[in-house]
Amino acid sequence: MPKKEGIRQLFDNIAPEYDRLNHLLSMHIDKTWRSRAVKQIIDKEKALNILDVACGTGDFAISIARKACPGSKITGLDISAGMLAIGREKIKKAGLADIIALEEGDSEDIQYGEGSFDRVSVAFGVRNFEHLDQGLKEMYRVLKRGGKLVILELSTPQSRVMRWLYNLYFLKILPVIGGRISGNRSAYEYLPASVLNFPGPAKFKQIMSDAGFGTVIHKGFTFGICRMYVGIK
Repeated sequence: MPKKEGIRQLFDNIAPEYDRLNHLLSMHIDKTWRSRAVKQIIDKEKALNILDVACGTGDFAISIARKACPGSKITGLDISAGMLAIGREKIKKAGLADIIALEEGDSEDIQYGEGSFDRVSVAFGVRNFEHLDQGLKEMYRVLKRGGKLVILELSTPQSRVMRWLYNLYFLKILPVIGGRISGNRSAYEYLPASVLNFPGPAKFKQIMSDAGFGTVIHKGFTFGICRMYVGIK
């Protein structure tokens, strides 16, 4: 089946255990990565209109909302109805339903006009796009002039020793734990494979530039296991 439909089904299937496994398998380091990215997104003195693409269960949107200037609005977009259903419950329990709205939609065909948002964010989602270049062009389109795109994505460490340990964990250990808890081992075999197949920093920065972003910066976290990319329109 097309990658997009496969991704929709995969995340619908693992949605009930996704948050627990996500934090467990990353040893909760993912919370630190999100916190660093949030600082690039918010403006403490200005309310912003923010689009969180591939928002999943809303973890990143919630992190942004808790730090954003009063009056800010966050729209989360994802193709998985299962993930969104869990996200809406989390947002309601967090008391953030007046700030965050989650919508089902295609990240490669965003149903908003040009220049609709001050910021666009993506946390651990761009590697799942069927057409990466099209998704980036859409995010560029809906940003206001001077707006900022902030992307967090998993990556492979550059150090040979760290890369060996990383591959051992990601390819051998993670699928066993993830499969046992979620009941879907194939999903946790796809996830590390998608990281290994994702473009490296130099190539991805070029793809962002080709999508229109005039300024693109990159920063690695935790030996390069996670990378943050920031693009300015």
